[in-house]
Amino acid sequence: MTYRMTSTKAAEFLNHEEVLSTLTWADKNRENHALIAQIMQRAREKKGLNHREASLLLTAGRWDEVSALAKEIKAEFYGNRIVLFAPLYLSNHCVNGCVYCPYHASNETITRKKLSQAEIEREVIALQDMGHKRLVIETGEHPVHAPIEYVLESIDTIYKIKHKNGAIRRVNVNIAATTVEDYQKLHAAGIGTYILFQETYNRFRYKELHPTGPKADYDWHVEAMDRAMQGGLDDVGIGVLFGLADYRYEFVAMLMHAEHLDVTYGVGPHTISVPRIRTADGVAPEQFGRGIDDETFARIVACIRIAAPYTGIIVSTRETEACRRAVLDVGVSQISGGSRTSVGGYERAETDNTKQFATSDNRTLGEVVQWLMEIGHIPSFCTACYKEGRTGDRFMELCKSGLIQDFCLPNALMTLQEYLLDYAADDAVALGEALIKEEMTHIPSARMVELVTEHLEKIKVGSRGFSI
Repeated sequence: MTYRMTSTKAAEFLNHEEVLSTLTWADKNRENHALIAQIMQRAREKKGLNHREASLLLTAGRWDEVSALAKEIKAEFYGNRIVLFAPLYLSNHCVNGCVYCPYHASNETITRKKLSQAEIEREVIALQDMGHKRLVIETGEHPVHAPIEYVLESIDTIYKIKHKNGAIRRVNVNIAATTVEDYQKLHAAGIGTYILFQETYNRFRYKELHPTGPKADYDWHVEAMDRAMQGGLDDVGIGVLFGLADYRYEFVAMLMHAEHLDVTYGVGPHTISVPRIRTADGVAPEQFGRGIDDETFARIVACIRIAAPYTGIIVSTRETEACRRAVLDVGVSQISGGSRTSVGGYERAETDNTKQFATSDNRTLGEVVQWLMEIGHIPSFCTACYKEGRTGDRFMELCKSGLIQDFCLPNALMTLQEYLLDYAADDAVALGEALIKEEMTHIPSARMVELVTEHLEKIKVGSRGFSI
């Protein structure tokens, strides 16, 4: 067993009293129109807001104004591109006692499963046949069934699989909080983003929801991103599971966490995820009594976009098609498509009860891609920043300055062209090619247009994997 000390650092950058004070301040000023106008003016500079300012916008309403600004910021920083990915569940064995998750150790009704490397290969081929280029791998926390060695071997397997024109170009990792040494190993394995949700930032609520297991240690869990940064992983993704505690508390604390990372390491979170709790084996969202409706959910997304313009915001297939449509314009930049939340669910479909949660948007990846194009978004399978070393502070510098679009739009169009040729139905091909032609007019540099045009032609005759 590796010895570790519980740090007091979390209490310093996620001070409970500061969160409560912020909420009280926001309630007190919800009708302070002069202050709100001042904050909105500051937000229009598109350099972000601190947790107090953002909390007041979330509390005060003025949805039309907030929504319009969030759309403007989203358009300036991310354009109309939507990055697509899929989760890949490797194992649901777990030693933790998290009461909101069906993987908890005392659940005797769920089917336990761990994929072999051969099974992982079949899962990845199934995902490649859909057209996916970017995965996030998921495991329960278990020292025997999901040690770091298993995760590293699985990453190596995934990257080596080439099937037809398919290849996974970026593996993001969502595994339990671990040591600096393990994060160094993940960095050496060439992962993309390290993702870990705090579930709830409320220390007292956290204790109730995590009665047993390593995850019960709040400080160890919330300080994981510091250790990941120290281990060389400069792209990290944070999030909460909305529905477990008061959403305004979670919103404030999550922004405080983002501020801490930005100030301490010069790199805020690469992504912020906003999952809502869903039905699972032995789990009902109603039992936690903190659910939020779709309108509140959209406000949260919009206010995150205003507070942290640089960050990617992720919404998964937990949400319905209608809900996902509503949040695309106001902030979301990444969505999953064709997802399976069970262990081994892509090759054999979801025929057993290994799911972590029920999905609400069950369309195929092809249907999601066509839908995005129909509503004016560019489906993107881009992994160029990862391939070209634009991570961490290099990415943040480009993103915060607005220059990232000079790279993202060309790469999105090239990866969309790959998808259209390799996987899309005929009607989607026609729609996509028209979209590419239109979007080419938005590339400001004549030299870049020339380069992208050249690459698009090469893709049509069989070359793949160009990036700028």
